[in-house]
Amino acid sequence: MGNLKVAAPYDVAIVGFGPSGAVAAGLLGAQGIRTYVCDKLRDVYDKPRAIALDHEIIRLFQQMGVAKKIKPYLEPFTDSVYYGVDGQVIKRMSTVAPPYPLGHTPSVVFTQPPAERILREHALSFSCVTVQLGQTLTQIKQDEQGATLTLKGDDGKPSTVQARYVIACDGASSTVRSQVGITLEDLDFDEPWLVVDVLVNDKGLAKLPTTSVQYCNPERPSTFLICPGQHRRWEISINPGEDPKDVATPAGTWKLLAPWLTPADATLWRQASYRFHALVASVWRSGRVFVAGDAAHQQPPFLGQGMCQGVRDVANLCWKLGAVLQAGAPERLLDSYGEERKAHVIDLTTRIKGIGQIICERDPVRARARDARLLAECGGVVQPTPRQDVQPALRAGLLAAQQHPARGTIFPQPWLMVDGEKQRMDDVLGSGWRLVLDRHADAALRQQARVLARPGLTVVQLGTPGCTETEGVLQRWFERQGCSAALVRPDHYVYGVASSAQELSGQLSTLAAF
Repeated sequence: MGNLKVAAPYDVAIVGFGPSGAVAAGLLGAQGIRTYVCDKLRDVYDKPRAIALDHEIIRLFQQMGVAKKIKPYLEPFTDSVYYGVDGQVIKRMSTVAPPYPLGHTPSVVFTQPPAERILREHALSFSCVTVQLGQTLTQIKQDEQGATLTLKGDDGKPSTVQARYVIACDGASSTVRSQVGITLEDLDFDEPWLVVDVLVNDKGLAKLPTTSVQYCNPERPSTFLICPGQHRRWEISINPGEDPKDVATPAGTWKLLAPWLTPADATLWRQASYRFHALVASVWRSGRVFVAGDAAHQQPPFLGQGMCQGVRDVANLCWKLGAVLQAGAPERLLDSYGEERKAHVIDLTTRIKGIGQIICERDPVRARARDARLLAECGGVVQPTPRQDVQPALRAGLLAAQQHPARGTIFPQPWLMVDGEKQRMDDVLGSGWRLVLDRHADAALRQQARVLARPGLTVVQLGTPGCTETEGVLQRWFERQGCSAALVRPDHYVYGVASSAQELSGQLSTLAAF
């Protein structure tokens, strides 16, 4: 390496300090894992890109201790109303009704730059996390012991960093992904759109819809989104023959915004033309290197799941890295990361594509047939469909062998009454492995749970001191699922469920291998 400065080995190196990289650094830092983070940019991008989050992600922010800091930059996501060819309502997406299953508003819009800075500050608060900005990755090499990153600073100085594992959070054009030879699979969606962020004055706000809207117009499909404060976003399809660069100029953008606003009504914040893709990494691990976030997948934006998917990636990976690095779990546990996340991303992207196909139909005859079909399916009365119904379960990986509808779903987070005070369950029980029994669990099952109690597994029963619900969210969940016990992973996904001591012992058979 000649005159290159070589840093002492780290446990994990993260390339990219965007939202996924910052969350990963915070999760690893909280476990005391020696972590290195680099990014070629020195600050967060000052304009919004992601604008939607869901309750699973806010729950993770709660676990990290940053949810209250980010809350001022969140607002509830309004309903999304779908208008057909002739202006009639053909579909409506909403959120689940209270009491909320995860203890947070199910869908929110947010302002990315300040939220991302909070995530960065959180990562930097851990002494075991080292962050170097203005560093561009030029090469990555790996062997059986770890990986070596070769970097070049924006001051021209080269350096190298060694780590046992590497997480590539370096975006859609990931250098790491390219260097280790991971390819992308095309899930068959490719369309040009203009994304416009606008700060609207009071005069302009009076002209605009009071809900978010999907204009399913064959002449020009468009999306209108209500964001925090006076921020509004449009996603407008670019028609054949239009130059994406021209429509992204202020003049071209205002021309497309003319049905809603004039320049006197608002200030352009950001406008950019994109090709919306549906892509997923062929493999999610190459030796010591894992891909996550946009480096691992890209999906159309129609349900606002882009950033959510990246955060799910690192939430899944980081507890497993902790188990391997600190708790003696076998290295093969890390293979379940790609197995779980690739399947989940494909399932969700397929559902998002289905929503996109409703919006993007360009043939007027087929569009009218679409409208008639959707209205016939609901008997002419459009009922709200919760966005959360679109979220798939995990279907492969570190899950119990028994097939059950609850397996691989997100476990609820009820409000509990503890010493006369309402608290969210995760704040009471923590976020490690949990075995939760319903209040009707029989004596044999309770005895089996006591036998299973060990360091690293929290065992509780509903209705006992410190685990008494205030709204019945979890008890109703047990009743719907027809079970009496749930074994829950550190990322809040259900490993398996049981109704008897024998079933509970069976749930542990798969887990014992890890």
